[in-house]
Amino acid sequence: MGISSNAGYVQTVQGPIPPDQLGVTLTHEHLLIDQTVGGVYFMEPEAASDRILAHQPVSIENLWWVRRHMKDNYDNQLLLDEHLAIHEATQFKLWGGGTIVDQTNIGIGRDPRALVRISRATGLNIVMGCGFYVDGPLTQAERDAMMIDAFVARIVGDMTEGADGTRVKSGMIGELGCAWPLKPNERKVVQAGAVAQQQTGASINIHPGRHDEAPLEILDILRSAGADLSRVVMSHMDRCGYALDTRLKLLDAGCFVEYDVFGFEGYYPARVALSEGHMPDTPNDVGRVKEIRDLIDRGYLSQILMSHDIGMKMQLTKYGGWGYAHILRDVVPLMQVYGYTHEEIDTLLIDNPKRLLTLV
Repeated sequence: MGISSNAGYVQTVQGPIPPDQLGVTLTHEHLLIDQTVGGVYFMEPEAASDRILAHQPVSIENLWWVRRHMKDNYDNQLLLDEHLAIHEATQFKLWGGGTIVDQTNIGIGRDPRALVRISRATGLNIVMGCGFYVDGPLTQAERDAMMIDAFVARIVGDMTEGADGTRVKSGMIGELGCAWPLKPNERKVVQAGAVAQQQTGASINIHPGRHDEAPLEILDILRSAGADLSRVVMSHMDRCGYALDTRLKLLDAGCFVEYDVFGFEGYYPARVALSEGHMPDTPNDVGRVKEIRDLIDRGYLSQILMSHDIGMKMQLTKYGGWGYAHILRDVVPLMQVYGYTHEEIDTLLIDNPKRLLTLV
C-alpha cells in the first residue's frame, strides 16, 4: 500500500522493529505534552478564588480542586519533565508493558529527541505520532495558509525522513485533532492524513469532537479521501460516552474504536463536553469493561484498543493519579472478574496493537 521500505515492521523512535517485539502496548498516551500551546484547552476561570487555584502548581493541597477542574489549572496541562516521564513509564515496564504510542504531535509540544532518551532509559518501545492537533487561535493563521498538499508533505516527511529537523521517524499518523463543529483546517488535516496513509502504509488515529455526529462526519471525510478504514482508530469512545449506535456504525465501517481514558472514574468537565454538544457521560472503569465486553460479544474483539491518554499531571502517580501501569495493574484483574479470557485480553493489549502499528 505505502512507499515505506519498512513495510512489515513497526517504526519506533529508535528504528524499525518486528511486530512480535511490541508486547503489551498502550496505543494512546502522552509522555511529554503541553496542552496550553495553541490556546486550545486552558481557560481562565471567572471567579477570583478559582483564578488563584488555576495558576498554582499541582500539589496534594489543591488536588481536590484540580481533579474537578482539570482543564482550568495551567500547570496540570504541562508534562514537560523528562525524568518524571522516565520514572512514570518505567512502572508500566515493570508491570509487563512493552510499547507506548506517544500521540503528541505538532502544536502540543512534540519532542522526538526526548522520546528517544525515554525509550533508551526505560527499555520501552516508543512509537511517535505525527500530524496536527486541534486548530487553535495561536495556530490558525499558519494553518490557514497551508494547502492539503503541504499538510501531506509534512506528515509523510515525518515518517520517511524524520520529525522536527531530526532523524527520528514517526510510526503512526495522529492523533489528528478535531473539534465539533469541525473547523476548516481540521478538515484539511483529516484529508491530508488519508492521503499520507496511502503513501506511507501507516495507520491513522483520530481525536474526534465530543458530539455523536463528530466521529461519523470524520469517517465520511476519510472514506471520501481514500483512507483504508481498517487502519483508522477513532479515539476517546469512553471520554463522553458515545451512543451504542455511534460505536456500532464505526465498527461496522471497519475501523478500530479506542477506549483510552481508563482511570477516569465517571467524571469529565461539563464545560468542555457541553461546548461541543454532548453531556459529560463518562463511564468509570467498570462501565468501560462492561461496554467492551458487550462489543466483544457482538463480534468486534479484533477492532478494540485500550489505553489511558495520560496528558495531565493529575494522572501521574506522583500527583496521586493512576499512572501508565493502571490497565495492567488494576484493570486486567477487573476484566477477569467480568469473564474475559486470557486470549481476549491478549488480543486487546497485544494482537490488535500489533496489527495496527505494522506498516503495510
